[in-house]
Amino acid sequence: MSQSWPPAPQQPQQPYQPPQAPYGAPAPGGFPPPTAPPAANRGNAGLAVVLGVLAMLVAAGIYGAVLKAVNGASIGYAALAVGALIGAVLGKAGGRNAALPVVGAVLGLLGLYLGQVFGITLISSDILGIPLTEVVFNHFDLVHAAWKDYLGAIDLVFYLLAAAGGFQVAKKLGS
Repeated sequence: MSQSWPPAPQQPQQPYQPPQAPYGAPAPGGFPPPTAPPAANRGNAGLAVVLGVLAMLVAAGIYGAVLKAVNGASIGYAALAVGALIGAVLGKAGGRNAALPVVGAVLGLLGLYLGQVFGITLISSDILGIPLTEVVFNHFDLVHAAWKDYLGAIDLVFYLLAAAGGFQVAKKLGS
C-alpha cells in the first residue's frame, strides 16, 4: 500500500540573483569603481615657442598694417594686443612652464619692433612708389634709420606694454 502525500503547495519561483559582494567590495565580474581621470598632460614648451613665434609674426604684420592705416600714429592698445596675443598662444600651448612668460615678454618686444619696422616699410613703399620687396631687400638700411627717427619717448611705454602683455597673459593662461 502506498501512501500518497498531499502535494506540496506551489510557490512562485524567484528570479535568479547573483550573489552580492559585501558593501564596498567590487562586484564580481563588474566594472571597477570610477577613479579620477588622469591629469591632462597639457603643455609642450617646444611647440608653444614655435606657435608663439608664428603668433608674433602674425601680430607684427597686423600691427604694421594698423600703423600704415593710421599714418604712423602709435596706438597703445595695439602694442598691448601684440604681447597679449603672443602670451595667449604660449600659455594655452605650453601650460605651466615657468620659462614661457619670459619668452612671451621677449617675443612681445620683438613683435612690436617687427610691427613698427613693417609699418614703416609699408609707408615707405607707398611714398616712394616702389614695391614692398624692393624696400625690404634694397633699402632696409633706410627703413631702419627711419625707425630710429620714428621712436619717441612714448614708444618706451609701448614696448613695456607689449612685454607685460606677453608675460602676464602667458602666466595667467599657463596656470
